[in-house]
Amino acid sequence: MGLQGDTIPLGREVAGIVQRGLKSRTCLGKRGRLVTTDLASFPFVRAVGPKVTFFQPDDEVVGILPLDSVCSGLSEVIDINEQYLVPKPEKLSCTSVAAALEDGLCAYRALHTHAHMAAGQMLLVVDGASSFGLMCIQLACYHGVKVLTTSHSQEQHTFLEQLRPAVVRVIPIYKNSSDLLAAVMEETGCLGVDIVVDQGVRMQEKEQPDEEEGREEATFLPHKHDIISMLAVGGHWVTSQQDLQLDPPDSRLMSLKSASVSFLNPHVWLASSFQQGRHLHILKDIMEKMSSGVLRPQPEEAVPLQEAAAAMEDVQLQNKKKAVVEM
Repeated sequence: MGLQGDTIPLGREVAGIVQRGLKSRTCLGKRGRLVTTDLASFPFVRAVGPKVTFFQPDDEVVGILPLDSVCSGLSEVIDINEQYLVPKPEKLSCTSVAAALEDGLCAYRALHTHAHMAAGQMLLVVDGASSFGLMCIQLACYHGVKVLTTSHSQEQHTFLEQLRPAVVRVIPIYKNSSDLLAAVMEETGCLGVDIVVDQGVRMQEKEQPDEEEGREEATFLPHKHDIISMLAVGGHWVTSQQDLQLDPPDSRLMSLKSASVSFLNPHVWLASSFQQGRHLHILKDIMEKMSSGVLRPQPEEAVPLQEAAAAMEDVQLQNKKKAVVEM
């Protein structure tokens, strides 16, 4: 299996309503709804085949198109196997589901699959006010995990402190990013945290940020050595830094702690048929927790279809992490 980051298709999350069929496949069509994530879409299901067993015409569904799908989420008609779809609760809007689907999936993979979180553990979520960070905080609090998080501005700090269930502490790294390690060790009695979930790290002490990334955003990234130093014995580090480089002293420190590092790549799970059942179980659980109010994603403002091309370009250039396009 070969995956290249620059060839992963956009617009793959889908939801909608079922109509009638094509053997074992389901046909999805647009009904004035939307598109989101890397860019994802919410169509309605136009047809089901005679071998479709899980859905009936007019059922509302949600799912993520496989990597080898010939259709984009922006297509007028999508031909997709029923094994990629789960029911969408009626009380959830397409906008909220579109905005939360990939972030929820990433949070589940980070905390359950990689970190094996358990009640009573201590978790650090870097940039908790982001859509992914917020999902991690809400999911961890639901399972009885103690959460520390960081804020990048005074507005984010106030927002995170008002969350319910409440986090243990919000660390304002916008004042001084070097305070993160000291604050974590103070809060944990110098024992460290059991789990760290980042959204990128600095690998050099005085790393020069790219012009596109922005100097301010790069300043907020924690240093890799600080992350390793704050891990408890047997701790888990889940990172989104694709080009992470661990030097021999870093590896030795992690070895002494019997700690582990794993990489978060949500796209790869759809490439493994062995993981398909677990993937659908996670999607279904996300829908149930959103319906019950356990997971409350950040609201996203949808853009009209005419601006879809510009929105997709912004996502591809990483000017924004997601876009919701109303059909």
